[in-house]
Amino acid sequence: MTSVLQRITELLAEGAEPLSAARREVLALIRSDPERALNESFEALAERSGSSVPTIMRTARDLGFAGLREFKLALAQELAVSGSPLHRRVQLDDSTEQVVSKVIKSAAAAVNGVQAQLSTDALEAAAAAIVRASRIDCWCVGATSSFMASDMQARLFRMGLVANAYLDQHLQLVSAATLDSGSVAFAISHVGGMPSLMEAVAVARAQKATVIALTQAGTPLAKQADIVLGIRVPEDPVMHVGTEAYLAHLTVIEVLTVLIAQRLGDKAVRRLAGVRQVLATHGLDTRHHPQLNWGEAE
Repeated sequence: MTSVLQRITELLAEGAEPLSAARREVLALIRSDPERALNESFEALAERSGSSVPTIMRTARDLGFAGLREFKLALAQELAVSGSPLHRRVQLDDSTEQVVSKVIKSAAAAVNGVQAQLSTDALEAAAAAIVRASRIDCWCVGATSSFMASDMQARLFRMGLVANAYLDQHLQLVSAATLDSGSVAFAISHVGGMPSLMEAVAVARAQKATVIALTQAGTPLAKQADIVLGIRVPEDPVMHVGTEAYLAHLTVIEVLTVLIAQRLGDKAVRRLAGVRQVLATHGLDTRHHPQLNWGEAE
């Protein structure tokens, strides 16, 4: 299959199929600095090329992509191949300044990419299901997802919802067996195919619980879920689930919990304020700490 940058070179070559001046300018900018084109918004690329977002869309179609999201994912995957075994954009001989720049840009691109992939319908459905649920059990597989499940549970119970986080396969099955039609199973897995998690999901579905999945679109988990929050990031060369997937999932959780808080309204506001007040009163979550004089003679 022809690479994105190779296809751009072919379109810009003399004697190639005719393109408008605006679309040629867009292609030239992408070829000259693909990293920048990947990291910036389509609005910024349009402004830089003196064109418009519809022109960027038509340019993506010139390259054989159905839309802008598909184009960016293909470009990100292509650039990932050119990196080192340490990081998909960093070369082994890069300077410290280059490493800092590339890693931060990768992280920013991962977060920026969430907006284009998230379905507002799925987000609204997930928020509504969680708000009306009698219980929300958060499940996960792996180190990264374990933090996500615990974080999701902490956010929900602070807002007054009955929420649990189960990181163990045995407890996930027990949790699934005790759910009912008024419950929600929130399953987090970037890979989305671990057998233990799929078993728990199958039990939850049999119990008529609503299954919400935070995973990649098209995974076995996504296919079994009632509501899918589908997020894809370029593959990490070091870890099966890398930092960029972690950041993308955390962004989705942040968006979802804000939507839930909106629906709970004053109830959530009062609850969160009360929790903060209690913690501050007892010396936690406060900016003022007593000085500790370790080892001083009385």
